[in-house]
Amino acid sequence: MLTAVRYCERLGRVPGDLHRLPHQLHRPPHRGQFGRRRARHGLPLPRDTYKHEPNGLRKDLAEKIAALHPGFVRFPGGCLVNTGSMQDYSEASGYQRKRSYQWKDTVGPVETRATNANFWGYNQSYGLGYYEYFRFAEDIGAMPLPVVPALVTGCGQNKAIDDDALLKRHLQDTLDLIEFANGPATSTWGKVRAEMGHPKPFHLTHIEVGNEENLPTEFFARFTQFRTAIQAKYPYMQVISNSGPDDSGSTFDTAWQLNKDAKVDMVDEHYYNSPQWFLQNNDRYDSYDRNGPKVFVGEYASGGNTFKNGLAEAAYMTGLERNADVVKLASCAPLFANEDYVQWRPDLVWFNNHASWGSANYEVQKLFMNNVGDRVVPSTATTTPNVSGPISGAVGLSTWNTSAAYDDVKVTDADGSTLPSDDFSGDASQWTHTGGGSWAVQDGQYVETSDTAENTMVQAGDTNWHDYDLHVKATKKSGKEGFLVAFGVKDTGSYYWWNIGGWNNTQTAVEQAVDGGKSTLIAKAGSVETGRAYDVDIKVRGRQVTLYLDGQEWGSFADNKPAEPFRQVVTKDGKTGDLIVKVVNAQSTAARTAIDLGDAEVAKKARVTTLAAAQDAVNTETATAVAPVTSTLTGVADRFTYTFPANSVTFLRIRQK
Repeated sequence: MLTAVRYCERLGRVPGDLHRLPHQLHRPPHRGQFGRRRARHGLPLPRDTYKHEPNGLRKDLAEKIAALHPGFVRFPGGCLVNTGSMQDYSEASGYQRKRSYQWKDTVGPVETRATNANFWGYNQSYGLGYYEYFRFAEDIGAMPLPVVPALVTGCGQNKAIDDDALLKRHLQDTLDLIEFANGPATSTWGKVRAEMGHPKPFHLTHIEVGNEENLPTEFFARFTQFRTAIQAKYPYMQVISNSGPDDSGSTFDTAWQLNKDAKVDMVDEHYYNSPQWFLQNNDRYDSYDRNGPKVFVGEYASGGNTFKNGLAEAAYMTGLERNADVVKLASCAPLFANEDYVQWRPDLVWFNNHASWGSANYEVQKLFMNNVGDRVVPSTATTTPNVSGPISGAVGLSTWNTSAAYDDVKVTDADGSTLPSDDFSGDASQWTHTGGGSWAVQDGQYVETSDTAENTMVQAGDTNWHDYDLHVKATKKSGKEGFLVAFGVKDTGSYYWWNIGGWNNTQTAVEQAVDGGKSTLIAKAGSVETGRAYDVDIKVRGRQVTLYLDGQEWGSFADNKPAEPFRQVVTKDGKTGDLIVKVVNAQSTAARTAIDLGDAEVAKKARVTTLAAAQDAVNTETATAVAPVTSTLTGVADRFTYTFPANSVTFLRIRQK
């Protein structure tokens, strides 16, 4: 049953994200060709640009963004902002080649812009710079949302830069950026904008400082200085903070408390999790403080481009819309990927030198963003599944870019009986190697010898084991990270592991993998010493897990949230008066559902738009397996039934009388 009763909070617009756009648009063609070309810096660029903008975006790519009708465009976002040197590109700084993205490098004549070797391992020409970005946002009617460095590096670098002169320079650069966007043509930086061809201001209202900093106290001290300086000169400007790189954990909690105490306008949350996490956490923002900072979900994705990923994200988006009084902005993670130069997955739009195509996730985003509505109509749906049965599975050992040694493995069931144990005094015949790397028994230890291999899992035991204690002695020998101890192992794509000293040896967390997609269940800052032996103990009881490091309780969690496959939200379009019923059925069977619109007087016909496909369906250059299908539904009334297809996202647009 799905019921809609009354109108409530206004909806924020659900936007797109231009995160990591620059590098994807300026790669030299590797194969094929796009129309006529002209060269700058030796890089071929399209002549047929969107709206014929000089040095503009390739037309087909820009049109795909415009088709989303985004409310804002975030730029440049991600690890381009908070990694590398914070110095400028000058003789005084030694011409730093690996720098953070700094806006003054990206304006002026294209041929004079300083190039940069960025975090993702390639050179940026800055052919797409801040001027082009502001022009593009204006062309598609989207709000620009620039992100500037906070002088605390992240993305595994995690260093707070202590240089007052450099901080002062970045503060001034940020003020200059706002003047470049909004200042009169007679001002210093407004004049630069005018000379580039845009005398009128760009009407910038939001700016974000920093990105995913993993040192919340150090970041916030610097953020406060940026915020104070910006709002002193531009009091109308909303200055956005962030909560670190994860959806929970000690960094997240500390960052949020600092933001609340300072009454920050808005906090940017980022998370990349499994489809199951998104199905489990539709209610994430139901309990957020309505009087605290608003939320910007600046990056989120479920780890792939199949329709299963799109369904999970769609289900989650119903929760974002339902909580539009708290979640003011949201943007699905990276927008573009060149299929010949992939640094990150998943991405919303894929392209090569002659074509582009939207992923299944893109089709979901487009459907939502073209049918946002203005007000949430409170609604409910019945039948939430229960989580039953204990966590069960074998045990495992693994590493990630690290060589580590394991010893004294012992598994004991709840009544104290010993299941397999191994002191590696003989061979390792109990263990099955299912990952990468190279394992060998050496001096009574089981050693993974490569410090460059990722996910080197070996596993032992029965996938039906449950309610057990696992003890392991682990020692890091060399490499970038720590070690991984797995439990509840079902197969190579479904397991839990305690990642001790992960993320370049800066954080310890429990991650859950389901069908290859991972989510973080609990996380804390922490590192591992090379050469030191650690006692690792994991106690599994039912769906409760308690973890001990060197005899001290490190943390615990209960994995008992249901992965609800049927989600919905109802909004009202203020302009047309239409009720928009949005339903996600992420299960393999159709769901015949009674819909109760309360006392609403509605037309007898409704427009239906449906995305339906197999869960493993993907869109490619040559085939669009996931595409919207429109139809007309008759017999609509204040109470009616509708069958939502298996594996589907369905929007019913119902006109009110």
